[in-house]
This record gives sequence, structure tokens and C-alpha cells, in this order.
Amino acid sequence: MAETTPIFTPLKADNTVAALSVAGATAFIALSTLFAKTLTTDALGPALSPFQVSQGRFVFALMFFICAAAVMRPRISRPHWGLHLARTGCGWGGVTLMFASVAYIPMADATALTFTSPVFTLIFAVVLLGERVGWVRWAAVALALTGAAVLLRPTPESFQPAALLALGAAVAMGTENIWIKKLTRREGRLQILLVNNVLGVCIASAAVLALGWQLPTYAQWAGLAGVGLAMAAAQSLYINGMARADASFVAPFNYGTLVFAALFDAVIFGAVPDWVSWLGAAIIVAGALLLAWREGRKRPAGLHPGAGVVK
Repeated sequence: MAETTPIFTPLKADNTVAALSVAGATAFIALSTLFAKTLTTDALGPALSPFQVSQGRFVFALMFFICAAAVMRPRISRPHWGLHLARTGCGWGGVTLMFASVAYIPMADATALTFTSPVFTLIFAVVLLGERVGWVRWAAVALALTGAAVLLRPTPESFQPAALLALGAAVAMGTENIWIKKLTRREGRLQILLVNNVLGVCIASAAVLALGWQLPTYAQWAGLAGVGLAMAAAQSLYINGMARADASFVAPFNYGTLVFAALFDAVIFGAVPDWVSWLGAAIIVAGALLLAWREGRKRPAGLHPGAGVVK
């Protein structure tokens, strides 16, 4: 199918608004992860499965975007269903693995491990898109994977198998970014979010019905709504930020998620990150920032990558 012109009006560039939008998005991402942790543990009642939590995430986010579409009345073009299915399948897998991981390991560790997703995006861009990668970007990959190895604590006494779930989430999210890059070249932002959440509801509902759905408590219903609405707010703010500034400027603000996740985990669950967590997170962030810096130098001013849609 031939590429089509995106049907949306570019937003006015504004670095201040972009920075505030992305910083706000990171707070909502961490908040959604906090809600997920309360739901996959027994904090609000009998623990729900990560599959049921991800279903709630898509259901309540879809309700939010349907209301937004009713108000904004966006012009809808013909969706590329193959790209949307690939993107949503990876996104559903990534968010489900992420929600599973925070039930067993600190939120800060799980969040830091998902920051290796740009590394996997780069690797898959080489494999799937045939992109050429120089030594600076491979150095960034090596740094980020070293940080991930530190966070995995690869010794018999301290190894955390559940950390592999968060790493798996990063792989899925990194793959998803490849499809997002393609979608943002042909479809409007709200359309992408609507189709993503419609398909997400279908995929997540099929999975949870096959594996077993349990009736949530009233507090868990509120938590499920919190997951979905917080993620919808994060998606909206993040896209707004990415549309108003270069990705190289916006990239450092993404790591606010790590700060908020550590803060929420410490205040709510009393889980204070140890020096290994901070060391691994710092190495991952260094690698990701190096990658963002390199991408910013290679990209002409005003162009943004397609990874501007969070889960």
C-alpha cells in the first residue's frame, strides 16, 4: 500500500511546553505502574493477574480516548491494520510483562530495565529496516546492556529471575517502536491512539478470558481505572511534548519516570533502591542518553522519531 500524507496539523514548537509535557507524562507513567503493583499484589484484595491488569489499562484508556475523539472530532484516514496489529501486539506484551515484573521487584529496577528499549529498537532497526549503525551507537548499546546486567544481579545469591520479565518488556517495547515509527508517518496522533486501544482491548480481553478473569474488589476497580486513565494522560502529554520539540531535547526528561517510580515505591511500599539499583540505572541512562545525543546530531532539525507514543 502506498504511503499517505499524515492527516494532522503540526503543533507550534515550544521547548518549555515540551519539557513540562514529557515530565508530566513520566509522572503518570510511574503512577500507572504504582497502581499496577497494588493490583498484582494483595494490597487491594486478592492479587489480579498481569493479564487482567493490562486489560483494564486498555479498557479505561479507550474510554478516555473515545471521549476525546467525541470532543475533538478528528479526521480519520484509512488505518494500516497490519502495522497497528504488530504495534499493539508488542505493546500489549510489553505492558503485561512490565506489570508482572513490578509484583516481584522494586519499581525503580523494573523501570530502569525498560529504559533499554531504545537499544532493542536500534538492534531491530538494523535487522528489520536495514539501517546502518556506527560505533557511537554500538557503544551506547553496550553501555545500556551493561547497566541491565548490573540490575539483573547475576550471582546465585542475588539474581532476580523476575527482572527478566522487565527486560522482556523492554524487548517488546523496543520492537513496538519500529512499528510506531512507520505509523506516525502516515496517520494522525489521535487516530493512532484510538486504533491502538481498540485493538489492545480485543487482544487483552481474549487473553484474560482464556486464562481466567476474576471479579475485582471495589478498590481494585478503582485501581484498574487508575492504570488506564494515568496511561492515557501519559500518552497524551508525551505525544504533545514530542510534537513540539526535537527528540534530542526531550530525551533527558524521559528519565523522570525512574525518579517518580523510586519515590512512589519508597513512600508507598518502603522499597528504597540500593547502590546496585542506582549504579545499574545510571549506566542504562548514560547509554540511552548517548544514543539520544547521537540520534539528535544525525536528524535534521524539526524532525522527531516515531517512538513518541508511550504504552
